[in-house]
Amino acid sequence: MNTSPDDKARRVRGMFDSLAPTYDLLNTLMTFRRHKAWRRFAVKRMRLPEGGCALDVCAGTGDFAIELARAVGPKGFVAGVDFSLPMLALGQKKVAGRRCPVEMILGDALRLSFPDNTFDGVAVGWGLRNVSDIPQAVSEMSRVVRPGGCVASLDLSRPTRFPFKHLYHLLYFSKIVPLMGQMIHGNRDHYAYLPESLQTFPTETEQSQIMASAGLRDIQILPLTFGVVSVVMGWKE
Repeated sequence: MNTSPDDKARRVRGMFDSLAPTYDLLNTLMTFRRHKAWRRFAVKRMRLPEGGCALDVCAGTGDFAIELARAVGPKGFVAGVDFSLPMLALGQKKVAGRRCPVEMILGDALRLSFPDNTFDGVAVGWGLRNVSDIPQAVSEMSRVVRPGGCVASLDLSRPTRFPFKHLYHLLYFSKIVPLMGQMIHGNRDHYAYLPESLQTFPTETEQSQIMASAGLRDIQILPLTFGVVSVVMGWKE
């Protein structure tokens, strides 16, 4: 049954509110600790200036915001936006006391509360799958980034190498990940949502087209770890 955008937003917000206490642990286990290296790779490719400002959209518990803060240094500024208060509360604890100011803000990826051309770079990690209007979210990220600045999305992708793609999709992603969610979080359904969300998520080529339509250029698609995840990034004219 099809759901409306508002229904999806409520469902996803409720899911992440519930997941917040075990989110970081499960992220680490599911990615075999690779998620931090993937973020570092994406941020390095964004070429943020020292002392610049950056935005983490769908910031969750703030891991991408922390990497952005490392890149811009103590004279820079980073904002993290998310619509889940429990996730933001955990993120606020992580970023407290960092040399680079990081502000965690309750907000909506489809209606960012920043003026045009505010940030040197905007990143989103595992977030575009969860918004109800992907082109609108990308358009908002493009709007708030400065000319010459980068918009980068790090997210799940579809491995293409045989037999790895079959082992990944049929065994690990569809069976083991929901089981891990059941064992640690106590709710298998929340992590069964991951393979479900990937089925309707635009391919990396489609994401690049969405970025181009939002005014981004020089778009790159960078698969990582046998194509399990990809970085799709572009620069504002």
